[in-house]
Amino acid sequence: MTMSDPLGDMLTRIRNGLQAGLQTVKCPGSNSKMRLLDALESEGYIRGYKVVELENNKKNVVIELKYFDGQPVIQNIKRVSKPGRRVYSGSQKIPSCRNGLGVTIVSTPKGVMSDAQASQENVGGEVLCQVY
Repeated sequence: MTMSDPLGDMLTRIRNGLQAGLQTVKCPGSNSKMRLLDALESEGYIRGYKVVELENNKKNVVIELKYFDGQPVIQNIKRVSKPGRRVYSGSQKIPSCRNGLGVTIVSTPKGVMSDAQASQENVGGEVLCQVY
């Protein structure tokens, strides 16, 4: 059975893992998920991730969650653009998250990047999620 929103599923697994206090969570791997995880890692919201190869050319991603003083670094992670309603934004109108205290992850023609990087490179795109 196929998933209708694989990125939303991964974000939900991360959210649930943080609430349960887990150190790592697993999810099916894809290139778009890994680009999103690269952006989260560069912004300091996760420790990192590892790709685990399975049989039949499939892969799993093991995400290492990050905590500070026993509290999760990610307080909230929310999917913005969904399969039923895509949300696009120009380079000057990318929504800020928590008045700049959070990060909005955007999928642009130059790759998946944070809102600050997208405005610096003057590119817009699909607003994937907001993290704070």
